Amino acid sequence: MSTAMITGPTAGIGRAFADKLAADGYDLVLVARDKERLTEVGAEISGRYGVDCEVLAADLTNPVQLAEVEERLGNEGRPIEVLVNNAGYGAKKPFWANTIEQEEHQFDLLVRVVLRLTHAAVVPMISRGSGAVINVSSVAGYFQRGSYSAHKAWVTNFSEGLAIELRSKGVAVMALCPGFVHTEFHERMGMDKTIVPSFMWLNAEDLVNGAWADLMKGKAVSVPSLRYKVITAFGRYTPRALIARLSTVGLDGRRRG
Repeated sequence: MSTAMITGPTAGIGRAFADKLAADGYDLVLVARDKERLTEVGAEISGRYGVDCEVLAADLTNPVQLAEVEERLGNEGRPIEVLVNNAGYGAKKPFWANTIEQEEHQFDLLVRVVLRLTHAAVVPMISRGSGAVINVSSVAGYFQRGSYSAHKAWVTNFSEGLAIELRSKGVAVMALCPGFVHTEFHERMGMDKTIVPSFMWLNAEDLVNGAWADLMKGKAVSVPSLRYKVITAFGRYTPRALIARLSTVGLDGRRRG
């Protein structure tokens, strides 16, 4: 039976991936900071789907704990066939209102951790000639909305380039670029969800099913729904000065003046 590792699996997109992959018969390695909640989720998923759920409690911004997760990814005796890099958060304040330590913490989790875990995963995958990595990015990466958008732009570009390089080696890499999704993410940011039109919100389960279908099709980037495909096309091809004038609400959930 194949095994998948998911970071940030206790709620939202990560939990939807855990349910999807467990339903498809994957054993799971679940990675998050909260060991108690992680254990509860693992037991629930194992009981529901009859798969093994290995719990790996780790703060991925801690170098020692990150190294433990990397070591698990490189364990050839218990190979990881799918990695979902989902752990992340958005800062509540704009760049200049955060301390540099807060900015570095977000950078480490959204960029450095994705870099290191992807590397740890793809090296053994290349040796086996099979495997897949899904890096959860954001449509925010197509717009100029501060450091969060910059981090997600890197994730998308990095994943897309790596997908091209590794396709011939039997390893799939894909960036998933959701927009607003009904999860805990925006609540943790303190966002007023009423400022976003209802049609802009996505369901996490539908998002994950679509993403998995895109991965099976060999896509390097998955953008859910027609409305977000239009939005990302706008961000990709519209002059940046025009985007800056038109954007009053960032895709990271903050209203801009």
